[in-house]
Amino acid sequence: MKRILPFVVLLIVLSSHDMFLKLDNFFLKPNSDSVIQLLNGTFERSENVITRDRMLDVSLVGMGYRTEMDTSFWYEDDSTTYLRISTGEAGTYMAGVSTAARNIEMDAEAFNGYLEHDGVLDMLEWRKENNAMDQPAVEKYSKHVKTIFQVGEELTDDWNVELGYPIEFVPLENPYDTHPGHDFQVKLLWQGEPLKDQLVYVGYKEGGHGHSHDHDHDHDHSHDHGDEHHSHDDHDHSHEGEHSHDDGHTHSHDEDHDHSHDSGEHTHEDGSTHSHDHDEEGHDGHTHDSVMQLRTDANGVVSVPLSAKGVWFLRTIYMELKSEDGLTHESNWATLTFAVGDGLGHTHDHSHDEHEHDHEDEGIPSYVFWVGSFILLGILFFWFNRKKS
Repeated sequence: MKRILPFVVLLIVLSSHDMFLKLDNFFLKPNSDSVIQLLNGTFERSENVITRDRMLDVSLVGMGYRTEMDTSFWYEDDSTTYLRISTGEAGTYMAGVSTAARNIEMDAEAFNGYLEHDGVLDMLEWRKENNAMDQPAVEKYSKHVKTIFQVGEELTDDWNVELGYPIEFVPLENPYDTHPGHDFQVKLLWQGEPLKDQLVYVGYKEGGHGHSHDHDHDHDHSHDHGDEHHSHDDHDHSHEGEHSHDDGHTHSHDEDHDHSHDSGEHTHEDGSTHSHDHDEEGHDGHTHDSVMQLRTDANGVVSVPLSAKGVWFLRTIYMELKSEDGLTHESNWATLTFAVGDGLGHTHDHSHDEHEHDHEDEGIPSYVFWVGSFILLGILFFWFNRKKS
């Protein structure tokens, strides 16, 4: 199994129109106020806010209780939706959001491009093997996202609560009891049962702050899914055409590369119009850290090698064929975010302790000089007194 993605798949993961719950600081103090961001776009940047009517469930789990959050706790700033929270006693907390389903209609070329760019590679392979690459699609989609964060020092078991979403990641261990170098076990559930052999994309942002990553993107594609704008990175391609959406939006793409593809038309239920200007330098000059492509095993478990401190995410899209209510496909999206590294006054990075011990072995501790100085002064004092007598 290849863990490190080739460059083209890296672009898929970090440019898709996903949804993430994310905090500026995943390590909070007890009995304090904070906010959770609901990013609707990429792991780095939100493109649209999420309206309250789309949220079927908003839950905060902590101190042994699951609390349904009222809409009054939400607010928007630019394109990001925020949830106000107040922590209680120390422990490991979790938050989740599940959205209502929407439909999207795409022609064959647009649908194939979407499957490729968003990493739904199993469905794309099925279409190739079954001579369905020329078939249009009407897809029903919904998104279900979770985040786990640590309050204070005490580790509790709220991280493993199943929220009952159609699809969800459920860790098999507390992420805040791990450290870089650890293989983190997570189970993927579909309708409450383990989902085997499912593609899962894993990435992290080192340090958990800022917008600096290791890989540069210098090519960009953009699409909309429902009311959710997303960007796709690719090279030597051009997509032209207009997309119409279920909120009444449409948008067009004009790019000039070595190959030209008419992306076709998307028709959505509530249709609105979006226009996107592409920056050939990539996502505002951002670069990305590391991304892996994994598959769940026969028990629906994926093992994530935690290679560094930072904010980590898992994402997947489970898509099925449908033949009722005018649909051809249904997809359910899931993401999970958490942090690995230093918390409030402690760390699981074992090399830090060794580093401190190394410093103690380097040279003579300063207190030895102070003691030696006092002894020397005492000797000189008695010696001079003797000379005078």
